[in-house]
Order: sequence, then C-alpha cells, then structure tokens
Amino acid sequence: MQTLTTGRLAKRAGVNIETIRYYERKGLLPVPPRRESGYRQYPPEAVQRIRFIKRAQELGFSLREIAELLDLRVAEHRSCDEVRQQAEAKIQHIEEKIRDLQRVLSALRQLSASCSNTESQEECPLLAYLEEAS
Repeated sequence: MQTLTTGRLAKRAGVNIETIRYYERKGLLPVPPRRESGYRQYPPEAVQRIRFIKRAQELGFSLREIAELLDLRVAEHRSCDEVRQQAEAKIQHIEEKIRDLQRVLSALRQLSASCSNTESQEECPLLAYLEEAS
C-alpha cells in the first residue's frame, strides 16, 4: 500500500496542510503512523475522507455533525434514515437562520431608508437606533 505525506495528501484533497492538522486535532482524521524520518504516512483513503469533510462543511454541517456523519458512514448497522434525520435537522436550522437574516435585513432596510437626507449625525436614525440598543 502506497502512503501519502501530508503535503501530497493536501494537494490531492485540495486543502492546505494546516487543514489536515486541524482535522486531526478535531478527531475527524485519524492520526497516521510516522516513518522513521518522522513524516506522517496517510493511507490513500484519507483523500476521500477529507473531501467528504469539505463537502459536508459546504452543506453547512458543523465539525461535530460531520464527526457523527463519519461515524454513520463506517457503522456496520447504519441507516440512511439516521443520515436523513441529520439532514432534516440541518435544513430546519438553515431555515431558522434565513428567517433571522430576513428580519435583520428588513430592519436594516427600514433604518437605512430613514437616513435618506439627514444632514447631521445627531439626527441620523440609524446611529440613534444603534446607540439606544447598546
């Protein structure tokens, strides 16, 4: 079996070396054995694992959630239903974030519109709102 150094793994997976070390510290990537020279020896499957992690991050999964997905990925009695439940929970979380961002956007638009032709900072509704909220 041909192993990969950290640099080669990073290149093949499309990440930087610090990302690999970070994933190791977080337990997402098993710490590999070392050669006598001290270089890490990653198995070729590590490329696929890192790509899995990156894709999951792109979908909004946290590192904790990704660890759970990785566990499900290798579990003998895994169920697609468990993965679907995690995806649905993530969808709900994203929908909540979108609603929150829409409320913030609406409030900011109203405040911005109220600032239209105000000459002085003392009369600026946006600044007044921010000072009241603090």
